[in-house]
Amino acid sequence: MSADFKAQRIAVIGLCPTGQAAARLLRQRGADVRVIEAGDTPPLRDRARELRSLGIEVRLGAAKPSPGRWDLVVTSPATGANADLARAFAQRGTPVVSELEVASTLARCLCVAITGTNGRSTTAALVNEMLRADQRRSAVCGGEFQPLSEIIEQTRELDFATVAAEPQQLEFTRDFRPTVAVLLNASPSWRGTYPRHDDYLRVLGRAFARQQPFDWAIVQSEALAQLRSVGIPVPGKTVTFSSATRRADLFLDRTLLVSQLPEWSGPLLDLGATRLAAPHFAEDLLAALMVGHVLKVPLETMVEVAKRFEPLPGRCRWVAERHGLRFYDDHRAETPDATRQAILAMPAGRPGEPNVILIAGGRDDGADYYELGPLLARRVKRVVLLGDSRERLRAAWSLFVPCGDAGSLLEAVVLAVQGAVAGDVVLWSPACFSRDHFPDHQRAGEVYRNAILALPEPTNGGPLETDPTGGAGGGAGASLSSNPNAPAEDLPGESARENPGAKTQNAAVGNFNV
Repeated sequence: MSADFKAQRIAVIGLCPTGQAAARLLRQRGADVRVIEAGDTPPLRDRARELRSLGIEVRLGAAKPSPGRWDLVVTSPATGANADLARAFAQRGTPVVSELEVASTLARCLCVAITGTNGRSTTAALVNEMLRADQRRSAVCGGEFQPLSEIIEQTRELDFATVAAEPQQLEFTRDFRPTVAVLLNASPSWRGTYPRHDDYLRVLGRAFARQQPFDWAIVQSEALAQLRSVGIPVPGKTVTFSSATRRADLFLDRTLLVSQLPEWSGPLLDLGATRLAAPHFAEDLLAALMVGHVLKVPLETMVEVAKRFEPLPGRCRWVAERHGLRFYDDHRAETPDATRQAILAMPAGRPGEPNVILIAGGRDDGADYYELGPLLARRVKRVVLLGDSRERLRAAWSLFVPCGDAGSLLEAVVLAVQGAVAGDVVLWSPACFSRDHFPDHQRAGEVYRNAILALPEPTNGGPLETDPTGGAGGGAGASLSSNPNAPAEDLPGESARENPGAKTQNAAVGNFNV
């Protein structure tokens, strides 16, 4: 795709931050830009005013493509009704590309792309930190990070841009060619957008479509088998990883991450020495270590980064503890598979007894929830359901586990603790898109934590403890690590200065006055 957008008439679909950044970038490059957005809310109107002040036309509440001739349509990425607009433009014969395609065309540094259903942001952040620890000039972008469009001028001074590439960004790429491309997994149906799994695999395969034989493709073994089953080529130098099979080039052996590459063999890292000790983080670490290796980052540098790296907000993150009740925030789990991984990562209770109280639900995005049922029966005591997806979740899960309803996240937390006993875990892991009522992930996490802090004291008394690291871990017997020696300025509150491991996990919880 040409990098010259001067005087072109370009429509940008979607007024999310990525769409805003793409519109500003294209306007700076001399294009005649219009932003088209299916929604019409107060936050969208605020964004529209900002762009209009730059001479960019904005159309809110759009139900169909704008008339007239367009040289190019850029998705941001578009989801829901905005995705329908993008495909309608494509059906009219208008070239449609993603913001990722436009920005990568203009970028002046090498690109590392991380994609898959789950784990994109964690792995991208890990790779970025490893590169920076080795004095490489690197930035992380895409997904929840800053858009690539926003750092185009900065790329002149960078060695690498590490991109968390969302599937819908890849769908509308034509010439995108990362030096290193990673496919973490290919769990079915990304937010229900791709009902046919073969179509979803073809979208993920676009991360490798333009690679040359000297580029690197780092692919989960199971995902590679799926790509090959539908005839999707991977032309780059291919390395596999897996936590499920030792046939992969990099694999998990109990808690050890091991390589059996001829020139790089042996144990690399003990998962238990990291703050990413939940099993589903193993593949994120395996992929990040392999990216660092092909980019010549010393192993000792990568290990030091892995040991200090905290889980990102909303990803199996330990939040607080009260009388043996442990609260975890995994609200970024927006697919059933992500919620499955989170449940498996929770500290177990007594043998054979479920101890997880799950808060789930949000927007009904058409995913298949039934396969979670057997796991719920083994590990989950009950489920508190939220949002529009409640009825479908109840239909899928009520045969396996008791399900109740809540009208808000605050009410869900209150209901979750009722009847709970010492050793139980309260896990917010939606299994579908859950942020319609929150402006962003940070605010969602704050609301959850504040709901926990607002719980009244149990009738038998006792303080509420919060994890000093803000990350995974906490409490004697917890399977995830914590750092009680965190600096005071990083602690969320005065009570957090206590060591969460100092409290017994065997005391009765008592009745919460709610």
